[in-house]
Amino acid sequence: MPDVLTKEQRKKCMSHIRSKDTKPELLFRKALWHKGYRYRKNWKALRGTPDIVITRYHIAIFCDSEFFHGKNWPELGKRIMRGSNSEFWYGKITRNMARDTEVNRDLHGAGWIVLRFWGEDIKKHLDECVKAVDEAVFDQKVNSDDYYEECVDGGKQGG
Repeated sequence: MPDVLTKEQRKKCMSHIRSKDTKPELLFRKALWHKGYRYRKNWKALRGTPDIVITRYHIAIFCDSEFFHGKNWPELGKRIMRGSNSEFWYGKITRNMARDTEVNRDLHGAGWIVLRFWGEDIKKHLDECVKAVDEAVFDQKVNSDDYYEECVDGGKQGG
C-alpha cells in the first residue's frame, strides 16, 4: 500500500513543484540556444504563456508535466480516482487538458505553430525534441516569402 501523506506534508511537497524553469525546460532552452535559436521565456503576450516562444518563426513551445497535463490519461485517471482528494485532482487535470486544447486551437488560428513536449521526453530524447523544432522552423521558412525570394535570387543580396 502506498504511503499516505498528511495534509501538511502534501502541501509542503506541492509547494516545491515549479511552473517555470523546470529541469526539462532548462535543458531544452540550453539546447535551443546552442543551436542558435533565440527565444522568449514564458511570454505572456500569447495565450497559454508558452514556456518558450521563437517569435521570428511564430513557434510556441510548451514543456508539459506528465501528471498535470494528463499523459496516458486513461491509466492516470483511474489511478487518481483511487487516490486521496480524487475529485479535485481529476477535475484539475481534465480542465488543464481542455485548456491545452483551446490554447492550441487559438494559437493555430492566429498563425502560430504549437509544439508540446512531455518533460520525460525532453529529458530522455532531447535531440528528437530539438529536431522537431528544426523541422517547424524549416516549414516556416519554406512557407515564407523571404525564403522564396532568397531561392529565386540565388541567395544574393542586392542588384
